[in-house]
Amino acid sequence: MSQSAESSFVYVTFIRTTPEKLWSALTDTNQMKDYWFGMEFKTEWKKGAAWQMVFPDGRVADTGEILEFDRPKRIRLKWRNEFRPELKAEGFSICAIDLEPVGASVRLTITHTIERADSSFIQAVSGGWPKILSNLKSLLETGQVAVTEADQSHAR
Repeated sequence: MSQSAESSFVYVTFIRTTPEKLWSALTDTNQMKDYWFGMEFKTEWKKGAAWQMVFPDGRVADTGEILEFDRPKRIRLKWRNEFRPELKAEGFSICAIDLEPVGASVRLTITHTIERADSSFIQAVSGGWPKILSNLKSLLETGQVAVTEADQSHAR
């Protein structure tokens, strides 16, 4: 059996919250701006809907389609970078966001894959997701983000 070339990034974290609160943070544009460095996520939040992520200055960062929307358990997105030509050229990836209650916490698993070996896009998201998810965890547990936009600009 031949296997296709694929690159993937998987991130698992446990957040002391409820599935409903985590789901709300993952799908509410205003909450997302708090932990996603001011990015705005525009969509209707339903299966088949188009989505786009927009920088604070109005440039489109990423686009795609919602492939699966199973509240409060799973979101699957078709995802393509729009602002870096070399990443856009790699085409669409798939991002699965899975929530599973574990005691007083929720296990959040992000699985981002693309049908391409040694993907530059997957390398890029593997640097971004940990900061975003650290912010999400910190925001839900303490009310404050871990990494600010100012911290981001120093890291570039």
